[in-house]
Amino acid sequence: MTNLPHTSPLGPTLETERLILRPPVDADFAGFCAFHADDKAMTFLGGLSSPPVVWRIMRTIAGSWALDGFGMFSVIEKSSGDWIGRIGPLHPHGWPEREVGWGLLSTAQGKDYAKEAAIACMDFAADRLDWDVIIHSIDPGNLPSAALAKALGSSVMRQARLPDPYANMIVDIWGQTRAEWRINREKLLNNKA
Repeated sequence: MTNLPHTSPLGPTLETERLILRPPVDADFAGFCAFHADDKAMTFLGGLSSPPVVWRIMRTIAGSWALDGFGMFSVIEKSSGDWIGRIGPLHPHGWPEREVGWGLLSTAQGKDYAKEAAIACMDFAADRLDWDVIIHSIDPGNLPSAALAKALGSSVMRQARLPDPYANMIVDIWGQTRAEWRINREKLLNNKA
């Protein structure tokens, strides 16, 4: 997983202080497999998946970039060159709204990487994709994801049932408008200083 490409032919590369975010490339497959085999990381994301299923998931994300012009980014840790997760915009058929979602390997959690990457992805969704509303679909028991959504300035808008294959899940829909994000983004910048 080390020393992965920093760019992808499918779309843009975003860079933060510690991370590189870019659409998936074939070399990310091992990282995706490790993520989907990580009990802790997959607790609220549909459970563990075998490599043949992961292959389809990764290619679905790549297809989203090719067909829709956006999708989840692979997250690469600059210091190691390792693939550590996937974060970014998504809007599958039947989804409640346009979403910025996240998921990191358990070894990458607790380092504020998700927040760092989510901020870049919220900016991308608001400024480059021109989304008016951005949500995060979060299982009510997923307290770390709820804390991240709250840190981004989102609040619970409602509960919703997701489409297949997650139709048995009722999630909290956290979200905010683009105008709210711009205010919340400024607050996040000011808190860093």
